[in-house]
Amino acid sequence: MPGVDTSAGGSVVTDERERPDWNPRGPSVRRDARAAYDDMRARCPVAHGPDGAWTLFTHADVTAAALDHETYSNAVSRHLQVPNGLDGDEHTSLRAVVDGYFTPERMQAVEPAVRRVAEDLVAQLDVPGRLDAVEFGSRFAVRAQSIWLGWPTDLEGELLQWMADNHAATRSRDRERTAEVARRFDAIIRSLTDARRRAGADAPADVTSDLVREQVDGRALTDEEIVSILRNWTGGDLGSMALCAGVVLTYLADHPDLQARLRSGVSDQELDGVLDEILRIDDPFVSNRRVATAPVTVGGRHIAAGDTVVLNWTSANRDPEAFGDPDTFDPDANAPYNLVYGIGKHVCPGRPLATLELRALTRAVLEATTAVEPDPDRPREREIPPLGGFAVAPLRLR
Repeated sequence: MPGVDTSAGGSVVTDERERPDWNPRGPSVRRDARAAYDDMRARCPVAHGPDGAWTLFTHADVTAAALDHETYSNAVSRHLQVPNGLDGDEHTSLRAVVDGYFTPERMQAVEPAVRRVAEDLVAQLDVPGRLDAVEFGSRFAVRAQSIWLGWPTDLEGELLQWMADNHAATRSRDRERTAEVARRFDAIIRSLTDARRRAGADAPADVTSDLVREQVDGRALTDEEIVSILRNWTGGDLGSMALCAGVVLTYLADHPDLQARLRSGVSDQELDGVLDEILRIDDPFVSNRRVATAPVTVGGRHIAAGDTVVLNWTSANRDPEAFGDPDTFDPDANAPYNLVYGIGKHVCPGRPLATLELRALTRAVLEATTAVEPDPDRPREREIPPLGGFAVAPLRLR
């Protein structure tokens, strides 16, 4: 805050709009992002960055902004992002279309196939042996999403390479590099949707074909809308699932008592609560952006219309004002305040599928092993913001 030494960013601020409170890519953040966010939340909960963006760190401020759809717009990208990059009636209409693909009936129908993917992949592991939970999660994510969408299995290598390149581009913050990676992915999507259009009534019966035939407000979806939806479902979710797998399996390795409890048998509902709580403690979904549509004051800081506002979910999910000791594992008590998948009308639409996939993967690993342990011979590596979780998560299976 103005006049306060904010060493998480490495600067002393004298004017809130002239000098930054912190550097979200600075050394302390790169070294230990969670600790840096915890520090900023305590000392400068509304922070001005070197790019002019404001970051909100507290649970109360992040929740309030996420629920205030008038003051904070989601239209922050130069590119079409369906549905969560839209506002108002346009968002409502297209969100209804997207939500139709994550109904309980659709999830129930795809669950056996996702379980088979997890079990088949785990069966290929060496037990006893070693694995990198993030790399393992990447392969699972590609196979599970491909089964769900009806995509060919021979795309696996290309998609895995794309995931690695996309993470590298995201870390680099090089717009040209990021745009090139995005164009490659869009080309993959268009090749699949174009093939279904050419096939017409003979197109395979799968989610991708359903989306190509989808309508909104009495009109067909545009090609750009279809590509945007599929990009959101896959381009974002593939990497997210890999990061989630790294966080979940590493946490279980570090907490053998919890692991033993899950091995003894728990319901799907209880397991889902456990997974949500693990991800709250170490949230790999770091942040989302908004744009202020009008001047607003948050925590005594004056945000101008047009300013970018960053909602730091990782920090909000570790706020002692909401959770007490943020590292205390308490799924039941913390569930009402958990923001891992967001809150409000822009809450993550793919949460049902992500939860199903994580549940299937966790059960498959536990059923095929007697213990998942840290690997003492290989160090873990944290992801570099704006990504969260682990880049490398070595584990030992028994």
